[in-house]
Amino acid sequence: MDLLTQGLLGAALAQSAAKPTETRLATGIGFAAGLLADADALIYSSTDSLLTIEYHRHFTHSVFFIPFGALIAALILWPLYRKHLGFRRLYLFSLLGYSLSGLIDACTSYGTYLLWPLLDERLAFHIIAIVDPIFTLALIIGVVMAWRRRSWRPARWALVVAGGYLLLATVQLQRAESAIESLAAMRGHTPARLIAKPSFGNIVLWRGIYEANGRFYVDAVHVGLQPRIYSGSSIDKYIPARDAHDLPSGSVLYRDILRFQEFSADYIALHPERPNVLADIRYSIQPDSLLPLWGIEMDLSRPQQHVRFRVYRSLNKKRRQRFFAMLMNENPGAEE
Repeated sequence: MDLLTQGLLGAALAQSAAKPTETRLATGIGFAAGLLADADALIYSSTDSLLTIEYHRHFTHSVFFIPFGALIAALILWPLYRKHLGFRRLYLFSLLGYSLSGLIDACTSYGTYLLWPLLDERLAFHIIAIVDPIFTLALIIGVVMAWRRRSWRPARWALVVAGGYLLLATVQLQRAESAIESLAAMRGHTPARLIAKPSFGNIVLWRGIYEANGRFYVDAVHVGLQPRIYSGSSIDKYIPARDAHDLPSGSVLYRDILRFQEFSADYIALHPERPNVLADIRYSIQPDSLLPLWGIEMDLSRPQQHVRFRVYRSLNKKRRQRFFAMLMNENPGAEE
């Protein structure tokens, strides 16, 4: 999730176990501890741009790292709170604040290394977008009310509402997957695999991707009372052994392609408008579009040079209108 929501979730959890005299202290501690898991985003290399995305939401998000992450948070915060709380209470609030950071990120489609080191791969449940205003608003209301009233009750109610929202999102995911499965069957396809992920900020409009016959098919589905499909397009899957066979297998560039393939869960294709960019086809600003949100820029003439990670966030007026039209279950018109 976004940093604000992570901090709010941590604050609500810490408030839920606080005494009236501790509520405001717990708010700050829980909020700070909730942010700490994302410190792995600071891992950086000036020459290897894939290093950051590989280690973001990595070991600091593992359930096995929670006690250590909480301890680090408590040690950092101890000088600020030592006159107001004993270390045991400070650690408790830090532990609660840190405890769900990995799990809530695993609920997004980006995923986390939730069970590292037992399982060295990202787990992604695809039930909520990285930014979801309704989920965040429920936490804001609960945290602010708990802080003002010096009471744990509003925080606990906010957590109940947030949990209920995630359950609703899970139902919506299942409905979206079912709609995409039916669409694939209508086309005479038997998907090798299929995913649905929520579009930006909501659990109503979903992006569906399935793989069949060496191609990815991308469509949007509005999951209201009756699901509505917005048909998209398809694109050839990129297979490194076939499409990058001219590159030496031990070259830096080929290894980077394999790293990006693993990061993208093998949902990779060449950018439809930039043939030197390998795209993660799971993500796009438009839920029915093949234009990716990010990819790696490859220089095939320099096989010993690292790729460059690129983000494409262009959202003009027409694209915004198309998005909101689909979100409102209306005819969006042709993609620009």
